Amino acid sequence: MILHNNHEKHRGGLPNGRGRASPRRESDSNIKEKGDRSLPKINYYVAYEKIQTVNFRTSEAILTVTERKTNLVMIGELPRGRDSKGLAKVLCRMLLPYKDVIRTITTDNGLEFAAHERITEMLEAPVYFTDPYSAWQKGSIENANKLIRQYIPKGASFKNYPPDRLKRIQHRLNERPRKKLDFNTPKVEFYKQLM
Repeated sequence: MILHNNHEKHRGGLPNGRGRASPRRESDSNIKEKGDRSLPKINYYVAYEKIQTVNFRTSEAILTVTERKTNLVMIGELPRGRDSKGLAKVLCRMLLPYKDVIRTITTDNGLEFAAHERITEMLEAPVYFTDPYSAWQKGSIENANKLIRQYIPKGASFKNYPPDRLKRIQHRLNERPRKKLDFNTPKVEFYKQLM
């Protein structure tokens, strides 16, 4: 038992009684692909970005999804904040058009992804978790969040960014040429993969 911030913390759980999402798959960096599909395989990184508001029990949040190879960015509003079922619903809605080509989904370790089994069931793609304190395993999503912060500064309320405004930011990011792509845009390179 560890004492942390005047709360008792038990192994395998948090002081407020919420435990870890399980069963979990650790990072997929060393996992071999099972089976073969005729369509290209696409891997996604998913991140939960939140801003804590004055009321500690409610939080504003957006969901960021990045395709690993092309860095295509998708941004979704999370009206239910940290709720894992709400996050799973938004993520599935965002990725459902690409269901046939999704190979893996990798997330960070937050309880926001506790409904990972539902995501796997809906999208028929395994959900993996990065190792704790290993931001290097999800560099493209970290970079995407840094780019999003050029449009949504730290400390800004997500309430000022309705879905249509988030879509405009997403469009700008996907139309921005990238050195990684020989100065092509993520949008062009992403759709080339699907042809």
